[in-house]
Amino acid sequence: MEQMRKLPIGIQTFDKLREGGFLYVDKTAMIYQIASTSTPYFLSRPRRFGKSLLISTFEAYFQGRKDLFQGLAIEQLETKWEQYPVLHLDLNARKYETAADLTAMLNQYLEKWELLYGQEKEDRSPEERFAYVIERACTLTGKQVVVLIDEYDKPLLQAVLDENLLDEYRKILKAFYGVLKSADRYLRFVFLTGVTKFAQMGIFSNLNQLSDISFDLDYNTLCGMTLPEIETTFVPELEAMALKQKLSHEALLEKMTRLYDGYRFTDDEEFTPMYNPFSVLSALQKRSYGNYWFASGTPTFLVEMLQKTDFDLREMEGIQVGALSLNANMVDTNNLVPLLYQSGYLTIKEYDERFQIYTLGFPNEEVKSQIDEKAMPQLRGYMKHANV
Repeated sequence: MEQMRKLPIGIQTFDKLREGGFLYVDKTAMIYQIASTSTPYFLSRPRRFGKSLLISTFEAYFQGRKDLFQGLAIEQLETKWEQYPVLHLDLNARKYETAADLTAMLNQYLEKWELLYGQEKEDRSPEERFAYVIERACTLTGKQVVVLIDEYDKPLLQAVLDENLLDEYRKILKAFYGVLKSADRYLRFVFLTGVTKFAQMGIFSNLNQLSDISFDLDYNTLCGMTLPEIETTFVPELEAMALKQKLSHEALLEKMTRLYDGYRFTDDEEFTPMYNPFSVLSALQKRSYGNYWFASGTPTFLVEMLQKTDFDLREMEGIQVGALSLNANMVDTNNLVPLLYQSGYLTIKEYDERFQIYTLGFPNEEVKSQIDEKAMPQLRGYMKHANV
């Protein structure tokens, strides 16, 4: 059988994906649309939905890496390919057990940036150093600065049940992220991602210019895959899987839809349902169906909250919640619905605009089949494999 092409499972950097010849579902038209403004953006999506790759794609674009975008939609849209100083902060790479761990991670990035743009403030607080690096980068290059922050909420989620530690993290990050407002004149573009919406953690109260596009219809398909994207991008992979599974093309897609489709990230009725990209790519690589996303590790913070509250996920199918509840302003052990939605275990099924009521449910059979009588023991067992 012909060698399968390279599927980007676990690939989180755009240059590695493109230079390595991995397949890419082209999101660059939307990326260009977002990048053409100077609005600071925030996007919430579940784990393994392509947030890190999205951030990396913005980084390559603002570095002027035209070579990486050959043959993609943005090649026909962008004519200048300007290079900007990019500060990319990824908080996903560490386990944060103390405030010192968080400060050490911030310092690690600051030291790297200071080597490029000046170390005059290296003995100051992280937020002072951050402000100085942004200003100096703009002054030295003559270009405004791009700031990209991936998984902004990782430290906060790890401390969600430790109020004292959570408060320490909030203070550190509130001061650090607050620089993005005071340094506005030096900034070309700001984009943050996370699992939880920023309002819930109380650290962006001074950063009211952030545009939260997590529920916007225009960006519903920014992360994840649509059916047309799957059918267009993975033709030989779908054919190979259909052959192995002894299914017609239509039957293959119908089953894949039942298992991996169904995520909805907007309350607009014109939404496009999204497929879980990790599950789709894993199924195509193995040419076999499986519970790939669910088995890849339930977030530790969610497991711990479920254990503390004895929350039963099986009762969530068809639950109705108000808009204020779904967009609660804080993490609350008495209301885990927002976290379950943002983590990908629940999704929007219907929205009653008149009464502002959401009907939620499991997005697909991959998730639903795992939320059975063994769901709680399974979730506890996944703690040792968790990524968050």
